[in-house]
Amino acid sequence: MIIAVSGKGGTGKTLLSSLLIKELSEKGKDVLAIDADPDSNLPEALGVEVLKTVGDVREELKIDTAQGNIPKEMNKWDILDYKIMEAVIETPKFDLLVMGRPEGSGCYCAVNNILRKIIETLSKNYDYIVIDTEAGLEHLSRRTTQNVDTMLVVTDKSKRGMLTAQRIGELANELDINFKNIFLVVNRITPKNEDLILKKAEDTGIEIIGTIYEDSQVAEYDVEGIPLINLSNDSESVQTVSNIVSRILK
Repeated sequence: MIIAVSGKGGTGKTLLSSLLIKELSEKGKDVLAIDADPDSNLPEALGVEVLKTVGDVREELKIDTAQGNIPKEMNKWDILDYKIMEAVIETPKFDLLVMGRPEGSGCYCAVNNILRKIIETLSKNYDYIVIDTEAGLEHLSRRTTQNVDTMLVVTDKSKRGMLTAQRIGELANELDINFKNIFLVVNRITPKNEDLILKKAEDTGIEIIGTIYEDSQVAEYDVEGIPLINLSNDSESVQTVSNIVSRILK
């Protein structure tokens, strides 16, 4: 199963992604985490150091090609596949692949094209792939998430977060991208504003699968730079995501 997490930047995509990975890996599943956001934050949330990204691999291949270091009879995609496998970081609980972006001034579209191929190639090797997508709508317009089974759209209480969530749902319909499931997760709410925020969230037209309350433990980890995957299982955020996973896996 491929699960993608999208939404406006700053709404909590990486929080949700990291806790999804935590929950699935603790269930003993083979999980590949993909950080597809050029503003990469998932490695820090997972407590993993990244030495090479897919963007780095692509730049290296471009240089080798320009310098004539690759025999003409060799398939560049086969070389790229091999090098990308070298960039996969293996941990005892999950694997991680960071897309990054080209070091040069090249368009990020090329890395997104590679992402589509990676998903097709690697999906058979894992029980679950969790993708922390780039913020906004680009992953839809470029169709990098067209083969996703479950799309989780994250919003906070902000109007811009809600509008982005609504546009993601609308654009998926316009582009005829048929996710098996698309759900909304509302982040950073409080009991005081819950009714009002959930009413606004319903206007996005996306079914709400979970609400994550303001969590002092999450705030503390963010300030201290502690990986979010180390959150206690007693954390309300962790428990909420556990319930979300249970609903997805029904």
